[in-house]
Amino acid sequence: MATQIVVGAGPIGSGVARALLTRGEDVVVVTRSGGGPEGVRKVAMDAADAVALTKLAAGAAAIYNCANPPYNRWTTDWPPLAAAMLAAAADSGAVLVIASNLYGYGPVDTVMTPDLPLAAQYPKGQVRADMWRDALAAHQAGRVRAVEVRGSDYVGPGAESHLDRAFPALLAGKKIRVLGDPDAQHSWTHTEDMAATLVAVAGRSDAWGQPWHAPCAAVRSQREALADAAEVAGVPTTRVSALPGWQLRLAGLFNPVIRELPDVSYQVERTFVYDDSRTIAELGLAATPWPEVLRRSLVAAGAGIG
Repeated sequence: MATQIVVGAGPIGSGVARALLTRGEDVVVVTRSGGGPEGVRKVAMDAADAVALTKLAAGAAAIYNCANPPYNRWTTDWPPLAAAMLAAAADSGAVLVIASNLYGYGPVDTVMTPDLPLAAQYPKGQVRADMWRDALAAHQAGRVRAVEVRGSDYVGPGAESHLDRAFPALLAGKKIRVLGDPDAQHSWTHTEDMAATLVAVAGRSDAWGQPWHAPCAAVRSQREALADAAEVAGVPTTRVSALPGWQLRLAGLFNPVIRELPDVSYQVERTFVYDDSRTIAELGLAATPWPEVLRRSLVAAGAGIG
């Protein structure tokens, strides 16, 4: 039984690890702290150390890139991390499976499909686009076997999207202020659906060398999504309004993460929707029903629902 290497123990990495464990796989989770879900072998390591990671990955079947550097450090932390995982995959022969997002497309005026060009002109989008370009070039040159799965804002236990962060206020009956336009249509991705897609493409040679979109849990505006959550939780719908721009700018003076948000504000200020039809048709996957996604998220946020 070949080893499966999962880099990162956030909601996606942990979800991948749990899915692999249910199949009886030998799973190693790599984090700086040595954390990870129960049942895996936990290794404390800086995954940007290409020599150490390559040694660990010897004989591995797959390397799952589920790392998540601090948001304000993407441009400095992602390149060495991605390069180390690419080197480890090339040396070991493991399939490199990359958990990614929609940043690389940049602002578009259409539904996002996996064949859209990676045209982002801002640093975070360019970093994510370059990671896939490098992996794809190595794949096409025969040096590695690589595949990428892209999702939108996550919803689910452990997720930290702007929707999940609003659930405690919703449950407390407090007014909610959201980033961007509360009524802009938006795609949401369930963390477990993202993890399931990563595991699926790792074992499908016909999926390699391509990007895939995880099944979309729902296309709902923030206002609609919060109303749906209130219905699932059995609480009154609360007032939802946009956070004033001046408050965001003021907070950015003191918070480096918030200071990064203007570049990606288009994701919440306009329609931000992706197409998952190829994943459903060719991989046979489907999204978890939206009410169940919300129920799991609300339970994690403290809702007393079954």
